[in-house]
Amino acid sequence: MHFIHAIILGIVEGATEFLPVSSTGHLILTSRLLGLPDSTFLSTFEIAIQCGAILAVVALYLPRFFNWTLIKKLIVAFLPTAVIGFTVYPLVKSYLLTNPYIVVISLFVGGIALIVFEIFHRERPDAVSRPEDITYTQAFAIGIFQSIAVIPGVSRSAATIVGGLASGIRRLAIVEFSFMLAVPTMAAATGLDLLKSYKSITTSDIGLLLVGTAVSFVVALVALKFLIHYVRRFTFIPFGVYRIVVALLFFFLVLR
Repeated sequence: MHFIHAIILGIVEGATEFLPVSSTGHLILTSRLLGLPDSTFLSTFEIAIQCGAILAVVALYLPRFFNWTLIKKLIVAFLPTAVIGFTVYPLVKSYLLTNPYIVVISLFVGGIALIVFEIFHRERPDAVSRPEDITYTQAFAIGIFQSIAVIPGVSRSAATIVGGLASGIRRLAIVEFSFMLAVPTMAAATGLDLLKSYKSITTSDIGLLLVGTAVSFVVALVALKFLIHYVRRFTFIPFGVYRIVVALLFFFLVLR
C-alpha cells in the first residue's frame, strides 16, 4: 500500500461512514478496484482509520458527551454490538472482510430493504424528537439493529437509523444518536483489532494509518454536516437506489 492508497481509502471512509451505504463495504470494494492484495494490515487499516470518523463526531458533538443521561443510553445501545462483535470477531476478520461477494449481496439487499422501509414508514405524532429523550428500550432495540452491521455491506448507519425510525424516533434525533453511538462502537472495534494485530504493524504502516485517519477526519466532518442538512428535507430512498446501483455495477463489471 502507498500513501495515495491511504488517502483514497481515507476519503472513502470519511465520506461513507455516516451515510447509510456501508463504509466497510465501500472500503473493501475500493481496495479491490485499487488492486490491493488481501492482507492482515489492509483489514486492520480499514478498521483503524475509523478513528478519524470517531474524532469528527466528538468534535461536532463534544458538549453532548458530558450528558450522563445520554451517555447511559448510548452504553445500553452499544452492549448488543459489543457482545455479538466480540463473539464473531475472528469470523468477520478472517472471512467476511475479504469477501466482496458478501459485500455486494449486502449492499443490494440492504438497498431494497431501505427503499421498502421508507415507502411504508409513517412517523408517529408522539415520536421522540431529541436523542436525550430516547428510552432505554428504544436504545437497546437500536443496538440490536446495529449488531447486524457486523456483516460487511449492511451499514451500521442504515441499521441504526432504520431501527430507530421503526422504534418511534424522529429522523433527525435518530441520525444524531447514530452518530454518537458510532464513537463507542468504532472505538471498541478499532481498539480490539489493534490489540490483536499491533505486533505486525511496521513503522511505515504507522505513517499510512495516520494519513488515512487524518483524511477520514476531515471528510467525515463534511459528511456529518451534509447528512444533518439532508435528513431535514429528504428520505433515504436515494441512498437505497445508490446501494443497488453500486452492487450491480461492481458485480457485473468487476466480479464477473
